Amino acid sequence: MIFLAMIPAFFWGSTYAVTQYALPDWPPILLGALRALPAGLLLLAIKPIWPKGKQWLQLACLGTINIAVFFCLIFVMALTLPSAISSVGMMSLPVFAMAYHWLLHKRTPSAVQIVSGTLLVVFAWLLFSPGEMALNPLGLLAMLAAIISIVIGSDVTKSLAKQMHWWQVLVWQLILGGVVLSVAALFDGVLNPERYLHALQHISLLNLGGLAWVILLNTALGYGLYVWVLQRMTVVEFTFGGIANPIAGIVFGMVLIGDDYSPTQYLLMAGMVAMSLLPQIVSGLKRNKEQKVASTTFSSNDQPS
Repeated sequence: MIFLAMIPAFFWGSTYAVTQYALPDWPPILLGALRALPAGLLLLAIKPIWPKGKQWLQLACLGTINIAVFFCLIFVMALTLPSAISSVGMMSLPVFAMAYHWLLHKRTPSAVQIVSGTLLVVFAWLLFSPGEMALNPLGLLAMLAAIISIVIGSDVTKSLAKQMHWWQVLVWQLILGGVVLSVAALFDGVLNPERYLHALQHISLLNLGGLAWVILLNTALGYGLYVWVLQRMTVVEFTFGGIANPIAGIVFGMVLIGDDYSPTQYLLMAGMVAMSLLPQIVSGLKRNKEQKVASTTFSSNDQPS
């Protein structure tokens, strides 16, 4: 089951390098629309399910935050930052999620979360410092905005998942987010037609292969498998599966783009990944231990006296 959890994480980690390699001159808004809408329609065809009443507006808001904004930012990152930096940088998400829930929901972080979050920030500061490597400021801003988008979108998703079927949430956030991106791409194409015309007039087999990877494997299969696996795994198992994301970012960056880093930079990346996973692993192990103790206690009490 852990292998199944690694599959969507692996495809998501490949997004950055595949985009730079196969779709380097394509506008980010167009790429976001092409990633979201066809994948959502494909999943709808597999299992048709339709929103009702106020669900349309709720899913449209979720699709705008979780898909339209996020996908556009992901492709800005993919076109402006090295693949490994993008995938590893996104592993700093737990720090922002911790701060968000602390400020908004008054959930005080645990000691493990505080320690790991502090170390993750230190490692990120050392890795992303101008003295360590030159990085595009636009890409770094897109990364920060993408992380914030995930945190807010996840909160909205959790709320909606209590009101409607998870497949409906999955499919329609892709479709409605894709519609928002398509409209945005239309306006952007009218205002800045050069990049759109160049991309469409010079489309190649490499471009089509990149689009197929992003639409079919990265999004339709990745998101569908992600939600399916999430219903059937423990927290610890799913956490271990997530490590495939930065590994894919590093490997695909090396193979497709020729990215290369110093041993110190690789150690900092490994430290960021480890610190982002640590609180979830500790929490999962603690929960499993408590469940085993409860099960043992129940079995002992159930014995005839």
